[in-house]
Amino acid sequence: MSQTKDFLVELGTEELPPKALATLAKAFHQNIVERLEAAELTFAKSEWFATPRRLTVRVTELKTQQEDKVVERQGPAVAAAFDGDGNPKPAAIGFAKSCGTEVDKLERIETPKGERLAFKAEVKGATAKELLPEIIESSLGKLPIPKAMRWGDSTAEFIRPPHWLLILLGENIVDANILELTSGNQSFGHRFHAPEAITITQPSKYEDALREAKVDVDFESRKRTITNQVNAIAEKHQATAVIEDDLLNEVAALVEWPVALDGQFDDAFLEVPAEALIATMQADQKYFHLVDGNNKLLPRFITVSNIESKHPQSVVSGNERVIRPRLADAKFFFDSDKKSPLDSYQDKLKNVVFQKQLGTLFDKSQRIKQLAGFIANQLNTDVASAERAADICKCDLMSSMVYEFPELQGIMGRYYADLHGENAQVSAAMDEIYMPRFAGDNLPQSDAGVALALADRMDTLVGIFGIGQAPTGAKDPFALRRAALGVIRIIVEKELPLDLGELIDESVKALANIELDASTKTQLLEFFAARSHAWYQEQSFSAQVIQSVTALNLTQPFDLSKRIKAVAEFNEMEESEALAAANKRVGNILSKSDVDVNQFTIQDSLFELTEEKSLHQQITSIHEQVAEKVNGKHYDEALKLLASLRQPVDAFFDKVMVNTDDEAVKNNRLALLKSLRDMFLSIADISLLQK
Repeated sequence: MSQTKDFLVELGTEELPPKALATLAKAFHQNIVERLEAAELTFAKSEWFATPRRLTVRVTELKTQQEDKVVERQGPAVAAAFDGDGNPKPAAIGFAKSCGTEVDKLERIETPKGERLAFKAEVKGATAKELLPEIIESSLGKLPIPKAMRWGDSTAEFIRPPHWLLILLGENIVDANILELTSGNQSFGHRFHAPEAITITQPSKYEDALREAKVDVDFESRKRTITNQVNAIAEKHQATAVIEDDLLNEVAALVEWPVALDGQFDDAFLEVPAEALIATMQADQKYFHLVDGNNKLLPRFITVSNIESKHPQSVVSGNERVIRPRLADAKFFFDSDKKSPLDSYQDKLKNVVFQKQLGTLFDKSQRIKQLAGFIANQLNTDVASAERAADICKCDLMSSMVYEFPELQGIMGRYYADLHGENAQVSAAMDEIYMPRFAGDNLPQSDAGVALALADRMDTLVGIFGIGQAPTGAKDPFALRRAALGVIRIIVEKELPLDLGELIDESVKALANIELDASTKTQLLEFFAARSHAWYQEQSFSAQVIQSVTALNLTQPFDLSKRIKAVAEFNEMEESEALAAANKRVGNILSKSDVDVNQFTIQDSLFELTEEKSLHQQITSIHEQVAEKVNGKHYDEALKLLASLRQPVDAFFDKVMVNTDDEAVKNNRLALLKSLRDMFLSIADISLLQK
């Protein structure tokens, strides 16, 4: 049985970028695992650890040596390897030389292409100790580091200067020199509480040894500790701590030994919109904020320290001193901004370029106004509010608060609109224009907000596609994929009867003074189709169901959504498979026909067989009902009616030959099949549902 040992590698560094720490650690782990698997060094388990000062991977029960292998190489054909006297030709000599042997040591094997020379040799497997240094070095070299740095007079490069390298296989050090560091078995504890070197005797004792030195190396464990401590403090104040995932991950990446402490700030700062105060606390200080039972911000914060201070109140007082001027800045910005109504900033928008070919933010707001008015009219909602909201929708970008905290765009616009007496629709639209901001985010609720959110995205999509800057590969600087998905989500989830083609046409009109690519509309509709396909697949609809509907090239997202749901339901019915196969057969017959089937009408007198008469009668009996259901967009009910055709359709194909010698009878049968196909195609191309 092959021997196994635990393996541990830890790279100690200067403080790593907190927002990248988990990504780096996971990538290091994945790189090592992939290389171990490629080297055929099996193991039982692998895991990663990370703190601000270290990246660590541990592998349990790693095989300590590769299996020995028999390597076989095929050489030239025997006929080409020797002359008539049996003497080796250059081909045989060259092959033997490349194998490090003599011609007479080569074997002969039978292959499908005849007898060939071959070389077989047993290759002894390399040890893990021999392979690990290169595996570690290449794994570090492939980390997703946007910009590496150098230090001192070193030629090595890494994201931060490294300080120590620990590599253990079992209890033994694996000799290596990586990033100009010589490997050993020593790690280091907390920078302040336990800065001395710690000897790690074996990988399984790693966490305990570091924990004794005031370092919790488990990233998820630190997150749990922070969450528990923060919630305990909140409970003490009969409040709720708001713990957002991004902030929690960042704080966990900033500390090795988390200690949560709470502080407070002056009530007077609560006059400032809560979002601004929260942005200040989170972005600048990495504080967690507290809210009361009504979700109202409290004048308290929780900070997570990286030390266990003997004088925690001193740490709290220091944090209170630091946050006070930052909150004062936020209050100053707010007090300054609210002196002027939003429309007073309009002239400033004329000096800010949205995109050099598409003009300024003022130009964009006027295009949004035109399109938002069109959308509001289409939806029979308040056009005046939509147009007023569009006029001022970008003005808060010129405010001091949004300049300092760009993430507050829209949010501050809503506050400033409220303060200066704009109606509720207009105020809400200031914020809702940016919804949804991310996958799964809330959608706009006001009518004006819906119109603006759609108009803003459509203007960007049409404009950027029109000037030839559509996304390529992973590059999408204008976030057009997100914009398209936002349009789809709003129309579908708000159940809006809007047509993408019409929205594109109206956007093109608003961009009349800019020369756009002639294929803009075609490109954009294809782009929307691709986004829709991906979105529905994420919702677990099958590719066949989606394709059966998108094959009709529909441009109304809500209508497309209803069809997809109906077809998915139909696809689960017993009749679906047979009818899908029949539709495919009908499609093939019609496509191969050498006549224009559209010119024929069905004539009862030309029916010869009971089965074709029966199919025609059944189609006729449900035709009006199906059309009524389709016109009312009750596609699920229409498909249930069509499912009743399974038996007559099966009987037709069992007994009736379509391509008969009698031309009139054949054309009549083709017309019958076309009427069948057209009924299904009024909903979807179910021939694509074949399993």
